Amino acid sequence: MFLSLDETVRLRDRWRDEGRRVCFTNGCFDLLHPGHLRLLEAARAEGDALIVAINSDASVRALKGPTRPVIPEAERAEVLSGLDAVDAVLVYDEPTPLRVIEAVLPDVLVKGADWALDRIVGREEVEAAGGRVVRVPLVEGRSTTGILERIRKP
Repeated sequence: MFLSLDETVRLRDRWRDEGRRVCFTNGCFDLLHPGHLRLLEAARAEGDALIVAINSDASVRALKGPTRPVIPEAERAEVLSGLDAVDAVLVYDEPTPLRVIEAVLPDVLVKGADWALDRIVGREEVEAAGGRVVRVPLVEGRSTTGILERIRKP
């Protein structure tokens, strides 16, 4: 359900040849919730096609701990691929998406507003290539961590 990096770059090239503006966002997207959906819809609204890069299971475990992800990468990719806002999904294994962003060089890099502009991975590379970075406001009280805390409460 997800593309390799090479396939993603070829798809990006085709979209650009068609005159489409390519957007990009990334994250774990474990236990998809309304905050994720609104981020994806806002990201897609910034352009004509949206590429979503998700952390691999190993990458999520390294970032979030041994009990995560709740949903395996193939299933997360399948769910994301089924959303109208999402045009392509790829999985990356590194702690950050820098290698992916350097290869894709989207026209628009989108992250949640919880990320300070100077801490957004790939910002410098995207801006140097003539792209821009957009920060999307978060949906208050919506997070995978919050959902898991509610589930674990007796």
